[in-house]
Amino acid sequence: MRPVQYFSPEYLERCRELSPEQIVAFLDDFQALHAAASAPRKSRLISLRLPEPLLAAFRTRASLAGVPYQTQIKRLMAAWLESPDDPAHHPTRPRPGR
Repeated sequence: MRPVQYFSPEYLERCRELSPEQIVAFLDDFQALHAAASAPRKSRLISLRLPEPLLAAFRTRASLAGVPYQTQIKRLMAAWLESPDDPAHHPTRPRPGR
């Protein structure tokens, strides 16, 4: 069941002043906004070669933490992207003082 939304008399009065074109534009924008927020994100299957001991250790540690290992890989990738100024997160960039 959807919640009931209540509008103030002032808001309803402002809405009465809108032209049909403004109402259509508002509804289009509203629909696009909510469609984008609820749309599932696309994923892509990738193939990645890893040393077997590294993968086994990673899977074990993720299991002990109660996290699926692929989910943990995605979390690590996202965290790495969120800290672009940290040289430790960019092994291909020279570190300061080197």
